[in-house]
Amino acid sequence: MSEPTPAKARFTRYEAFIIAISALVQFTIILDFMVLSPLGAVMMPELGINPTQFGLVVSAYAFSAGISGLLAAGFADKFDRKKLLLFFYAGFVLGTLFCAMAPNYEMLLLARIVTGLFGGVIGSIGFAIITDTFAMHVRGRVMGFVQMAFSASQVLGIPVGLYLANLWNWHAPFWMIVGFSILLGIVIIVYMKPVDAHLKMKSDKNAFLHLWHTLSKKDYIRGFLATVLLATGGFMLMPFGSAFSTNNLGIAIALLPTLYLITGIFSIITGPFIGKYSDSFGKFNMFAFGTIISIVVVAFYTRLGITPFWEVVVINIILFVGISARIISSSALISGVPEPADRGAFMSINSSIQQLSGGVASMIAGMIVIEAPDGKLLRYTELGYVVIGSMVVVLIMMYNLNRHIRRNTPAPVAASPSPEKH
Repeated sequence: MSEPTPAKARFTRYEAFIIAISALVQFTIILDFMVLSPLGAVMMPELGINPTQFGLVVSAYAFSAGISGLLAAGFADKFDRKKLLLFFYAGFVLGTLFCAMAPNYEMLLLARIVTGLFGGVIGSIGFAIITDTFAMHVRGRVMGFVQMAFSASQVLGIPVGLYLANLWNWHAPFWMIVGFSILLGIVIIVYMKPVDAHLKMKSDKNAFLHLWHTLSKKDYIRGFLATVLLATGGFMLMPFGSAFSTNNLGIAIALLPTLYLITGIFSIITGPFIGKYSDSFGKFNMFAFGTIISIVVVAFYTRLGITPFWEVVVINIILFVGISARIISSSALISGVPEPADRGAFMSINSSIQQLSGGVASMIAGMIVIEAPDGKLLRYTELGYVVIGSMVVVLIMMYNLNRHIRRNTPAPVAASPSPEKH
């Protein structure tokens, strides 16, 4: 469990730097994945591919990320986390460069596999660094700020990416990500301190034995099982979000950047508040709140036909508030599962499971959804039922996981103004 430390009203300058770097790294990783969704409306006709093939492009990243996460898990606690971050981030930049240069569908598919092999591990390393740096009773706040990267990728990245794609072609957003990531990598090299305190703790010397011990611990399995279904909702709806908006809801492609911009701004504003109240109101309570909102909106949204733009904006804002509440609270909650010596391996396996589950979900979504001759997506309502079902099941699983963590997480040395309720 997380080591108890006194509650603090403010983060130190270096802690704020770690939060900022973690958020920016996540920004580039999330943007690299998310930019495919809004580009789908452009890429499918230009590359001459159908929804099933596009779903494979999305899932290829997830599958390769999942495999690399499992392979790297045994070594995740054997090295300085800063060095691991730089190694995999360099590979991620190289893979994104290949995406920017891909001339056809086959090469793009291969480039996504390469990107996933490296990018899929970075998230787990980042969360391990956060867990090493911050105590459990403030991780909701930290995750709230890091989650702003998800929203910022909409406010800044996706609209700019769509603008560049409309101005030049779909390759341009990937060139943008490569340039920004190189600058961020230089900052990490210069300013981040080594993250190696975990090397002093007792751990399995053999990497594969360490992997097996982490995979087989009963307490950890609960977290892994919850992650399987947590990934389902987002990975099923997200890949076809732009195509559904343009072809079913009647939103012009030129208005998509505005839609993502407005939604992202609201997500940025609400993210830190969600993180703060996850610590005070309770992480599971916040997760339940976000789940209820998401279920209601998904049930309504997936049934829509031609809809006014302003109404689509409002629906997306509410949906993303629910999604953010689920992501922030569940990330903070699951971070309390592993022991310090197992954090890197646990986070890597958990990320791997998330990616693999997301890959399967994307493929299943591609099989459920059918494109009509006029471009409309059919059976989207049925897809919504599947997503809602997974949300209900994972809510029950997170309730049990929360009870376990509350029994095993020590209280902070100095009480914070609001008592911790996970």
